[in-house]
Amino acid sequence: MSGGPVVILVGPPGAGKSTVGQVLAERLGVGFRDTDADIVVAQGRAIAEIFVEEGEEHFRALERAAVAAALQAHPGVLALGGGSILDSGTRAALAGLPVIFLDVGMKDAVHRVGLDTARPLLAVNPRARWRQLMEQRRPLYMEVARAVVLTDGRTPQDVAEEILDVLELTKA
Repeated sequence: MSGGPVVILVGPPGAGKSTVGQVLAERLGVGFRDTDADIVVAQGRAIAEIFVEEGEEHFRALERAAVAAALQAHPGVLALGGGSILDSGTRAALAGLPVIFLDVGMKDAVHRVGLDTARPLLAVNPRARWRQLMEQRRPLYMEVARAVVLTDGRTPQDVAEEILDVLELTKA
């Protein structure tokens, strides 16, 4: 797929997809795009508001469209929303692409995002809900990923460096 993303980052809230993605894009000399940010800009409101006002199903439809558009049009580093891999069509579209699963433990995720109400699926009993989300999503992240990079206790620069190493190895 020519013109597609050079790397696609997937993972749960707090894994560092946006932060690492920006560092990676800078290192590669390409643009960075985040599908959650695309949705916020297109809708003119926060994701939490979309969840509250329209429901998760509506948000997932917006997310599917945002991911499909970004996969077609963005030639740089692409970060997908944490739940985007729930859609089987999205997982199929990711097949064979340079997808990296940024994995993170709950302790680091809590530290990074606070697991607060700005994350609508984590608003009630965030630690238990985060565990549930990971039990549900981890196999899906693994399904689409070419490689897994653990971000716990690491700087975005260290994580980006490992991703660059992994991408070099997978070109062979």
